[in-house]
Order: sequence, then structure tokens, then C-alpha cells
Amino acid sequence: MKRVLGIGGIFIKSKDPKALSEWYKKHLGVNLTDWGGAVFNWEEQSKASKNGATIWSMFPDDSDYFDPSDQKVMINYVVENAEELAKVLKEEGVELVGELTASPQGKFFWVIDPEGRKVELWEPAE
Repeated sequence: MKRVLGIGGIFIKSKDPKALSEWYKKHLGVNLTDWGGAVFNWEEQSKASKNGATIWSMFPDDSDYFDPSDQKVMINYVVENAEELAKVLKEEGVELVGELTASPQGKFFWVIDPEGRKVELWEPAE
């Protein structure tokens, strides 16, 4: 019997869920449904759809990878064009953390949401 088949959802506690959802809609393009959440269908994604995957990983408690956030969870969202999105978010006044980084896995950059969570944005390698 198989047990875990994948990530079924990501759930975030918030002081103001509606306002936080609207921030994600405005700045990260998360399409909200009538019930207030979002559904990400891999087959609707651009280049991520061919070999899409969701990474699940633990980090040591003393890792600085989530800094400057003090949260215990960080979400990674797939994006289409990391360089252009980083420019747009900066123009919109979103707090960016560090510099855009390229690796064999693709391009990464980070932002801080209105409640102090570090969010990783990833453009997969071709």
C-alpha cells in the first residue's frame, strides 16, 4: 500500500487571511477561488509542466536559509521568469531578500510577505 502520494495542500495561519490572500494575488499572481484559496494544477504551468515536481525537505533548526524570517516554514513557488518578476516586485515595493541566484536547478530569489514569512520563488532550469 502506498502511503503519501504528494503534497495535497499548503495551509498558512494569518492575522488577516483576506488581506494576506490579496497580497499573494496582487504581487505573486495567485489566482484565488470563490472559497478564498488557490488550486495549482501542474498541467497548467508553462515549462514546469513537462517534468514538474514538488520538493519536500527538512532543514536543521539552526539553518540560516529562512533568514531573516523567524518562521519555521518557507514555501517555494514556481515562477515563469524570475528576473522579470523580481524587477516588478521591487517596483511594487515588495521586500526582496538577497540577490537572484542561478544554479543547475534554475533561478531563485526570495521575498518577505506582509507577515514576515520568507517566500522562495523558483524558475526551474530548462
